[in-house]
Amino acid sequence: MAAPEIRGGRPAIRVVIADDSALFREGLRTMLTHAGFEVAGLAADAGSLVTIVADTEPDVAITDIRMPPTLTDEGLDAARRIRAAHPSVGVLVLSTYVETDFAEALLHDSGGRSGYLLKDRVADLDELTDAIRRIARGGVVIDPAVVAELLNRRRPRDPVQDLSDRERDVLRLMAEGRSNQAIGGRLFLSPRTVEAHIRSIFTKLALSPAPEDHRRVLAVLAFLGN
Repeated sequence: MAAPEIRGGRPAIRVVIADDSALFREGLRTMLTHAGFEVAGLAADAGSLVTIVADTEPDVAITDIRMPPTLTDEGLDAARRIRAAHPSVGVLVLSTYVETDFAEALLHDSGGRSGYLLKDRVADLDELTDAIRRIARGGVVIDPAVVAELLNRRRPRDPVQDLSDRERDVLRLMAEGRSNQAIGGRLFLSPRTVEAHIRSIFTKLALSPAPEDHRRVLAVLAFLGN
């Protein structure tokens, strides 16, 4: 059967949803289906999520961080296993609380195509669907609350300290997964000015020439401070 299509005739982004709450799973499936996504499967535990991803190869797997049986970090572990075994599958981890250690572990291991959002963001359909699309394209998405917490606990010395205040603003929005156009809109900067700031960030963080998407991920990881 052909995949559903969204505006412009593009194939729908395929997702798998994992959460131990049937109400949350079904609610999220309904929201995303109405938004033009194809839900390829639902899972109630981390083991089922890994199996469904292997069977369906979705674009993005969405999982709560705390899953049965222990309700600790099974969702995070499943996300890391999925990224290792299926590099083309992105992962979006949802959490009720800001848990920076888990966020750092996921993003450092994934090398891109991953995200960490608070569950509160699910109520904002535009923000959620934008995050899923950015992850499917290979980007990194970090909840603004997590970014703020990471900034507050940065180590006293690191390369990010060499950045200007404006460059840090740009890098903060890059860490949230924003495009150059979105960064310019948020900071009232022209596209050329945003590009200049990003080039300066790459230089100050000593990121060698490489595809820009890869360097953006490395810059975000430097921003996280480990």
